[in-house]
Amino acid sequence: MSVVTVQLGQCGNQVGHELFDIICSDAHEPQRKEYRSASCERFFHHTAHGDLEARAVLVDMESKVINRSMSKAAKSGRWRYGESSHFSQKQGSGNNWANGFCVHGPRHREAVEELVRREVERCDRLAGLMAMMSVAGGTGSGVGTYVTQCLREIYPKSFIVNHLTWPYGTGEVIVQNYNSVLSLAHLYQLSDAILVHENDTVHKICSQLLNLRDISFSDINSIIAQQLGGVLQPALTTDSYGVYSRNPLGELLSALTCHPEYKLLSVSTVPQMPSASVAYSTFSWPGMLKHLRQMLISNTKMEEGIDWQVRPPSGSERTRSVTGVGFNTSLANLLILRGKDVYSAETGGFEDPALYTSWLSPHTAFNLWKSPVPFKYEKSATLVSNSQALLRPLDNMVGKAWNMFASKAYVHQYIKFGFTEEDFLDSFTSLEQVISSYSQLC
Repeated sequence: MSVVTVQLGQCGNQVGHELFDIICSDAHEPQRKEYRSASCERFFHHTAHGDLEARAVLVDMESKVINRSMSKAAKSGRWRYGESSHFSQKQGSGNNWANGFCVHGPRHREAVEELVRREVERCDRLAGLMAMMSVAGGTGSGVGTYVTQCLREIYPKSFIVNHLTWPYGTGEVIVQNYNSVLSLAHLYQLSDAILVHENDTVHKICSQLLNLRDISFSDINSIIAQQLGGVLQPALTTDSYGVYSRNPLGELLSALTCHPEYKLLSVSTVPQMPSASVAYSTFSWPGMLKHLRQMLISNTKMEEGIDWQVRPPSGSERTRSVTGVGFNTSLANLLILRGKDVYSAETGGFEDPALYTSWLSPHTAFNLWKSPVPFKYEKSATLVSNSQALLRPLDNMVGKAWNMFASKAYVHQYIKFGFTEEDFLDSFTSLEQVISSYSQLC
């Protein structure tokens, strides 16, 4: 089954290009016939000339990033975007969510819907749609949210997953907290799952684990794409009977989003190291999984700086997790192992009932996928978690946005495009309910 990706705004198009490039490189290693076939079916289709063409629609209100992404893909010689699979204009959304959602989105609705329809019709079997976007600016967040709303109306029974790039806490755009709140509040009603990458976290990975200097957005996007590739590339699920899963989004959602109140997913990966260090490193499943489990428990996205003092609560101590401080309680976890000796890995530590909310059994809450095909490293493990991991950054973001709204800062910039103060309040209320739900996981 195939996934149609919709790349929205500057960030969505840059991360999307990196993702397709990594997937194409990984799938076309020698001696991976079945793996390659499953991967290509998901993300590419073959043209009449035998070329690989991404199952993607590129949308931005400015053409520069789209043109660059299409050119880089074509120059790779391995894959390309469709010549008519993109839409752009000459004027952006001015970092204003309301401008994107209320003006640019409706104005160009028919053109974008037609592009998506054509990509969907080229799929023999549609697994679902994945929208990639940032929530800080205007086009990715505003137009991206509007496009997601349209997709939900047109494909009401299809899976829709939104991948969001969370802005730096120190600020990329003065109104980024408004844009983020409005995006999340609306997407929570439209999407089946919201997969989040935080720029601050990925920046630390680049700096502290990969030892990169002068870190660029290209470096950030590459790490995000690698982690997404670790999630989306073919793997053997519990019920796949030795055949690579053909329904990637359906399997992902089945494993992680069992309740409509809980849709926020985060990703952690081990190992993460400079390419030059790989030859001098030894990878063992016990060590890697021990670190990954503690990263989950202590809500740390890197092996460095793990707080080994945090332990799962038991008995009467279990209520402490309600505060969101210390132990990170999970609703569901999906562990994906790739590489050498994958079937010998012992994963019982992730089935510990103390890791999960009390109203789900570990058998239901934990899922395991495996693939003997390595992904970047000889052995690698990716954990996708529906947990309290995003509770603190979400609470901080809503708090900052509320403080701005209370003083009416920049509100007039949204009202002039047709958004109202009542719409703001509805969004705050919606996200406060999300925060409350995750806070009460215990």
